[in-house]
This record gives sequence, structure tokens and C-alpha cells, in this order.
Amino acid sequence: MKYRQLGSSDLRVSEIALGSWLTYGGGVDSDTARACVRQAFDCGINFIDTANVYAHGAAEEFLGATLSDYPRKDYILATKLYFPMSQTDSGLSAQQIHKQIDASLTRLRTDYVDLYQCHRYDHDTPLAETMQALTEVVDAGKARYVGFSEWGPEQIGAALDIPDVVRFVSSQPQYSMLWRDPEREVMPLCAASGISQIVWSPLAQGVLTGKYRPGAPLPADSRAVNPAMNDFMDRAKDDKLLSAVQQLQAIADDLDISMAQLALAWVLRQANVSSAIIGASRPDQVTDNAGASGRHLDAHAIARIDNVLAPYVRS
Repeated sequence: MKYRQLGSSDLRVSEIALGSWLTYGGGVDSDTARACVRQAFDCGINFIDTANVYAHGAAEEFLGATLSDYPRKDYILATKLYFPMSQTDSGLSAQQIHKQIDASLTRLRTDYVDLYQCHRYDHDTPLAETMQALTEVVDAGKARYVGFSEWGPEQIGAALDIPDVVRFVSSQPQYSMLWRDPEREVMPLCAASGISQIVWSPLAQGVLTGKYRPGAPLPADSRAVNPAMNDFMDRAKDDKLLSAVQQLQAIADDLDISMAQLALAWVLRQANVSSAIIGASRPDQVTDNAGASGRHLDAHAIARIDNVLAPYVRS
């Protein structure tokens, strides 16, 4: 496993991170989920990403119980807040930030998280209030660093302009061969500002692994058929896209890597990407995904990928 610096922080994170959206504490049974975590550590993954809203707190509770078997210094832990935890608890107000960090730390069974992230931008709270509260969380030792997910360039710039507050070190956008929007503005701005990308859905919810085939039934063991995990799976039913994705197999074969490794290596080719978050539901998926670390795609391979996917890229 290779490791990269996370923005301007002193954190060295594994190029592959283990996520918990829709899986742990929810769609994956506890024994299998624990096996996935064990395999992640065995593969050298040191970066675990979650959020308070995942399985409505159950993902954090699962990780708190599971990670208690490992020395705290051996992993980097990230969580998030913003989305509703109750009818009255949501957003990025000072009151919510202080309330939700304490609740997350309790569920995670730890005194601090390495990275505390704003899961979305809060248009109903003054940005200065949010940044001051995050600063207080860091000053209190409850989080080492802060980041954000899916903020636009104007919002990022506004946060950078506020004096005497904690600085963001990470951005968590959706990014994959099929979703390239962050390349236009977010990545250049972040690269110039000491902010790294931690990308989610680098496999496009499994579509880029090639397991969803045009005209074929959805695999019985796939996320797409599991009601607990099949959000945002519309592209798994797009036969034209699925046919194009099958053409990537020849590129992966020429490089002697799996389709998943090809997609992850494509994301990691970006210097501003520190880590790609995977959502594994089986230990063997962790092993395969971790194998993408350190893989290099040359210009010819990247051009071949672009040629195949050009009609289907969203940016």
C-alpha cells in the first residue's frame, strides 16, 4: 500500500480508504463487515471514513466497536456532519457542530477524530459561525483537522478568506471515470490551497467493475439488488453505458489488472487525490481494490479509456 499526504496536514493516508456508506451498520452483516475491516488493515489501509448519518449512527457504532481491537495510532479516522439526525438536528450551526462531534465521538469510542468534515454546505448558517465552531472543535482536541464534502469553488474560496480560523485540509467529492466535474474548478483551487481530495464513488457504485452486464439480470449478490444499499444505482441499468464499460476489460487485461483496479488507478493518477474511498461488502473486494495502490496508467491507457467512455462522461 502506498501513502499520500493529506493536504497541508501531517496525516499520511493510504491511497485506498475504507468507507462505510450504505454498508457497515446497515446493508452488510456484522461478521462480514468485521472481516472487511480486518482485511483492510491486512492490506495496509489506514484510513477509515464514515459519517454520523450513515445508518443513522449505526455505522459509527459498528466502527467504534470494531476499531476498539486496534491501537488508535494505527488508523486515521474521519467522520462528517450536516444531514438530519432528527427533526431538529441538522446543519452546520455552532450548536450542531458541538453536539454532533460529541455524539460521534461517543459512538466511535474515541477521544478524537483525525478529520471532521462538513458533509455538505449549509446555506442557512453563516459561514463564519461554522468555521469558528470548527476551530473550537480542533482547539479542544476533538478533531485534528477539518474538511468538507461537495462544496463548490465559491464556497471553498469564501472559507479560505475568513481570517483566524482553522484551515481545511481535505475535500470529498464524487469523482470517477464517469464523473469528472471536480477537475474543472475544485481540484485546481484545492491544489493551490493545501487541500487534497478524498474521492467517493470512484467505481461509480460498482458500474466500473464490469459486474453489471448489458441485457443480463443484476447479480444476485450485488449492491444493486439490495434495498439497503441500492441508492443511486440508475446507471447499473443503462445498457449502452454497460456495453461501453465492458470494452474497458481489454485495457485492464493489457495492464494485467482488474477492472476495479483500473478505475481506482485512473482516479489516483491525479496528484491532488490523496485517497479513493471504497465501499466493500466482502473481504475479497477489499483485497482487489487495495491492489490498485501504486498502479501507473500511461498516457496511452488513459487515452483508450477516454475514447471508450467519452459519450457517457458527466462533468
